[in-house]
Amino acid sequence: MSTMALESWLSRVKSAISTGLDTVRTTVNADAAGSVLDRQKASGVGILAFEIAGLMSKLLHLWRSLSDAQIARLRNETIALPGVRKIVSDDESFLLGLACAELVESLRLVADSVSVLSQRCSDPGLRGFCRSFREFSDFGHDANRWAMGWKEMDSKAKKMDRYVASTAALYKEMDELSEAEHSLRKIVHCGGGCNRNMSTSRLAMVAEIQQKIFWQKQQVKYLKQTSLWSCTFDAVVSLLARSVFTVVARIKHVFLVGGESYPLPRSLSGSAAVYPSSDTVSLPWKVSSGPLVLPSKHEQGGFLETSSTLLAPPPSTLGATALALHYANLIIVLEKMIRSPRAVGADARDDLYGMLTASVRGQLRARLKGVGRGAARDSGLAVEWRAALARIAEWLGPVAHDTIRWQGERSFERRSAAAPRANVLLLQTLYFANRVKVETAVTELLVGLNYLWRFEREMSALALAADHGGLRR
Repeated sequence: MSTMALESWLSRVKSAISTGLDTVRTTVNADAAGSVLDRQKASGVGILAFEIAGLMSKLLHLWRSLSDAQIARLRNETIALPGVRKIVSDDESFLLGLACAELVESLRLVADSVSVLSQRCSDPGLRGFCRSFREFSDFGHDANRWAMGWKEMDSKAKKMDRYVASTAALYKEMDELSEAEHSLRKIVHCGGGCNRNMSTSRLAMVAEIQQKIFWQKQQVKYLKQTSLWSCTFDAVVSLLARSVFTVVARIKHVFLVGGESYPLPRSLSGSAAVYPSSDTVSLPWKVSSGPLVLPSKHEQGGFLETSSTLLAPPPSTLGATALALHYANLIIVLEKMIRSPRAVGADARDDLYGMLTASVRGQLRARLKGVGRGAARDSGLAVEWRAALARIAEWLGPVAHDTIRWQGERSFERRSAAAPRANVLLLQTLYFANRVKVETAVTELLVGLNYLWRFEREMSALALAADHGGLRR
């Protein structure tokens, strides 16, 4: 072989070896990257455990609000509340539809969070949760068979309860551990950072805190292993996804949504529904032989979109004018004044007048026109006004209090992982209350209070005059 040929052959060998090494490096790097990604997906959810515990808590609250007992309470008590019927609506089907829409909207928000978590899963089926959820909500397609029966869901609910409790305990222990470590650093810093500069009592305190920190670290380690902290994304999202599907199925069964048949676990279909099958329901969905029927997608949108639309208050309501909370606070103030009108001073009346909207002020001026010129000494009329005010406050007051409670629960829910615990629904509040009806009731309370204030003032003046007359004699 010539020298030139040998050099050419060696060049080709080097090139082949170099190409081979590059291929190996690429393969190794790809495998390494893949293994890192797999390890990330297979590792625990870590700090996201607290957010996931909040989602589980909300799901559990939704599931339990759909129990037979709660549904019976909704139909027989909640929608029959006098205040709801007087100022929100006396249409039972509308109120039940509003309750259904609120439950669906709450579930949609949970499902949105589950969709975000699902992108961290290694299972392709779980990563497609968002699409699967939409298909099941709108068309009842459950290709993964995620919807569970009642007994299985009850078992999963107990499991989620344990996860939520252990994760809450972990949060508490981690918080206390952080405080203990901060206290230790503070003591050491104040002592000059050297044990020789510390007093005996301070050294004993340091030893006590160190012992506490040691045991708390052991407790945190144990709770991380038994709580959601160490669960994989696949395990957590699988549990959440199946629960979400089951709650959707339960909502559709309880409120008889959808005229077409869709897969429903046998053990979920035996429970009582809100609407008897013989009822004729007109709102908020179309009706076919009794049950509520969801409009087709080309008419109004899917199941989730329809529910969101129903939660938009009409222009005639306080919710549409963002005055629900304002009137709730006003009614609560009036409620307190009605209980003890004599104790209401001039400053309190001025503050009350400052809370009135322009429309209520106009109605009040019209009602009180010419009234102030006459004396308010009719004790019989005062008794009648007290009874009338008590009757109005009896049905109007609970709606105002529920408005404050509903808003407070949602504000707390945004700040905390905990779900709302009270079963206050939007239909029980002033958000869907007719503005004209509420303002008429408020004006009536103000007119009655005005008479009682004048009556008390007249009686006080007469009593004072009588006292002065007795003294002169």
